[in-house]
Amino acid sequence: MLLLWTTHEGVGPESEFLVLVANSEEIALTNTVEAKKPYRVLSLDGGGAKGFYTLGVLAEIEGLIGCRLCEKFDLVFGTSTGAIIASMIALGMTVDEIHDNYKTYVPNIMRLKKAEHKSAKLAELAEKIFGEAKFDDVKTGVGIVTTKWVIERPMIFKGSIEQGHGRKGTFRPGFGVKIGDAVQASCSAFPFFSPKTVTTSTGDEVKLVDGGYCANNPTLYAIADATCALGLAHHDLRVVSVGVGVYPSPKQSMFSKMYWAQYLQSVQLLQKTLEINTQSMDQLRVILFKDVPTVRISDTFEQPEMATDLFEHDLRKLNILRQRGRESFAKSEALLKEYLL
Repeated sequence: MLLLWTTHEGVGPESEFLVLVANSEEIALTNTVEAKKPYRVLSLDGGGAKGFYTLGVLAEIEGLIGCRLCEKFDLVFGTSTGAIIASMIALGMTVDEIHDNYKTYVPNIMRLKKAEHKSAKLAELAEKIFGEAKFDDVKTGVGIVTTKWVIERPMIFKGSIEQGHGRKGTFRPGFGVKIGDAVQASCSAFPFFSPKTVTTSTGDEVKLVDGGYCANNPTLYAIADATCALGLAHHDLRVVSVGVGVYPSPKQSMFSKMYWAQYLQSVQLLQKTLEINTQSMDQLRVILFKDVPTVRISDTFEQPEMATDLFEHDLRKLNILRQRGRESFAKSEALLKEYLL
């Protein structure tokens, strides 16, 4: 075996390479071999106002990586409140900018009781934050999960044809729909919000409701895009799945028992349904993709003072949720450094 150091004639030193001679065969090896970067996926659960917890986790992740999340993650999936956050990330916003928007709009939406009022306020949020932005404008891969009301199937808005599992000949980013409209649909938890009808680039009108009814935890959908559509090997992925936390249900006051008992019971039923969906999807993820490196962040809080629900509108309580998210990050910090740095 002979090891030679040589340089191309007339070319600068940056082109130097090693030549390894073995068994009469020469194998050229560059002296600067860049390791293959993992494909990084961020998945964000639904959960209404509890998305403040998610923002706490993401604030720490952004601090860890030292850049905007869209610059580190190759694919960002979101459902419901996670769809709002994922869309703002994909458009290049910082976590602080997203948090400012949440403080401004979310409590005002969640304190309303009638579905049509909630939906009107949500539409106002979408218009002010997203404007005319479409899925052509995203800076990284994105998936926004919604549910087709009539045929009871998911409809996922994506930015890249590479994420398509079929029908690529007619693919249009986000089906030609504005990001704001897709986000509204993903957040339309019927009957607490009105369904959202969108019109695609082909002229189809589709009635949509909250994505949480099919995948409140969209991690499986994100991994399916990365492995089946993009063709990536499981070991090449690094997945960060962020939930909204699990909390005790708020106690009913005398006032609520008299006037809002049925409403509150319906809210609790919705929360239970979404949480069952979330846990089921994560169990499937563990079974089907146990070899995909994944960190899941979503702690359970049992203290009575942590009682809350997806329609929380007390900004003081929401700030506590954000603090709990920051603390949850710390438990996974070492693994996140391994995945992201």
